[in-house]
Amino acid sequence: MELDGREFRNALGRFATGVCLITAVNEQGEPLALTANSFSSVSLDPPLVLWSLQNNSEVFDVYAGARHYAINVLAGNQQELSSRYARKGDHVLEPGHFTPGENGGAPLINDALVSFECSLDATHPGGDHLIIVGRVDAMQVRPEGEPLMFYSGAYRALA
Repeated sequence: MELDGREFRNALGRFATGVCLITAVNEQGEPLALTANSFSSVSLDPPLVLWSLQNNSEVFDVYAGARHYAINVLAGNQQELSSRYARKGDHVLEPGHFTPGENGGAPLINDALVSFECSLDATHPGGDHLIIVGRVDAMQVRPEGEPLMFYSGAYRALA
């Protein structure tokens, strides 16, 4: 059985996800952000998480080689940030959107629900993506707030 790519993508979209900004610093010292919803927990001991990076991403080399990065879970009122850093050619973070993290300097998005500061643990090829596993070295948790959700191709809110 061969799957139609568009139908498969639409079917996957029926799974509601949170939205994250993955942040890192490039070789020139510029802070970057990339929107992703492919975030998942892997292990509690050791504390591991993963996300998937598209192989043809214009910032693939930066993220595939980043020794330190942060996964920032966005709040419901941060849809504009998600949309902005999802656009091609618009990955350099504005100074007002973040503070530098303590673990390797990965940017932490202001007012995110949680920011996980990670160091690279492993990468695995996964079809048209690279699966990136990170060890959580530190985290900052905002005690209140609703998540930014994505479902069936659109942003959503919890009912």
